[in-house]
Amino acid sequence: MNRTRLDDRLADLDTDGYLLDASQEDANQLYLSGFTGPDPFLTLYADGEVHVLVGGLEYGRAKKEATADTVERHADYDYEYGGRGERNDMYAAFVREKGVESVSMPPRGPVGTADALRERGVEVAVDADDRLREVRAVKTDEEIDAIREAQEANEAAMRAAEELIAGADVAGESDEAETGVLFRDGEPLTSERVTEEIEVTLLRHGCALDETIVAGGAQAADPHDRGSGPLRANEAIIVDIFPRSKATKYNADMTRTFCVGDPGETLREWYDLTERALDAALDAVEPGATGEEVHAAACEVYEEAGEPTFRTDPDTETGFIHSTGHGIGLDVHESPRLASGGEELEPGHVITVEPGLYDPEVGGVRIEDLVVVTEEGHENLTDYPIEFVAE
Repeated sequence: MNRTRLDDRLADLDTDGYLLDASQEDANQLYLSGFTGPDPFLTLYADGEVHVLVGGLEYGRAKKEATADTVERHADYDYEYGGRGERNDMYAAFVREKGVESVSMPPRGPVGTADALRERGVEVAVDADDRLREVRAVKTDEEIDAIREAQEANEAAMRAAEELIAGADVAGESDEAETGVLFRDGEPLTSERVTEEIEVTLLRHGCALDETIVAGGAQAADPHDRGSGPLRANEAIIVDIFPRSKATKYNADMTRTFCVGDPGETLREWYDLTERALDAALDAVEPGATGEEVHAAACEVYEEAGEPTFRTDPDTETGFIHSTGHGIGLDVHESPRLASGGEELEPGHVITVEPGLYDPEVGGVRIEDLVVVTEEGHENLTDYPIEFVAE
């Protein structure tokens, strides 16, 4: 955590402290407390210090794990298994004990906790700008190293997926299976089988993922279709992997599109355009550039080729139908955005760059790299080849 940046970003708040009531699944909570508590707990940031309040079950581990200045347990406030009212009394006492009479909470903080504190005389303001999210967007060197490590696991999983797809046989007219279906070990090669290979590989590299995308044919035309059923030759197969490190909790993200056989003229053209859009967007990534400008660089490649984008046709259901990328860290989607209205890029931003084209009549193509914005421009954290036809 970058406390200097945190102090700077919270300096203009008209409250004494910043309060979170959430579990580790909330990235702001994990960032501020450093604690992987599975149940909601309180973290208060006030006067440059982090204070954590947990139940007795988690107290010992929190003292060892949390990156906090103080760690207290419910019993310190004469509470452990009381009712909701007593719990809220404890929350108010915890806040006041730190000399805090007013707190800010993020826009998705629990309404019940905010109202309960107000009823007990603690002023609560909503941080509509979600300042902690903005602080998290700029990574320290240690955070970048954690993302880099997750990306290395990602590439091992992508390699396993590509090898499985590239080594498949294709069912012919004399086979019992539908012509063109991919086969491995005498069985149809399905999205589920490739997903399993990806997830097992990630586990072996200390990462986990429950929502891999392996989508072929018309399924690939929906950017968030997870994919299901047999994969086929001569169709684009989008493989999008976004693992989370089990140790550091930081994410990575990468997409490649493969084809076994002959993809045909349209898909080849789409792939070439998408690779050009990727290069154009990457060339635009530098400190001071905006996410909107990076997005525009990708869009212009497609638009000049006559392909629709949301810039030219906000109602289009085909073409380039999503943003060019997003920040990544403790959340797989976070600030900054590479889209219309996207904010200025700063050194330390880690972002995906992922242009693509989609049409159910053709399929889908997407290529995604992961980069960090540097003082001089950017560093690509992705070290995986861009090749359409799997070999």
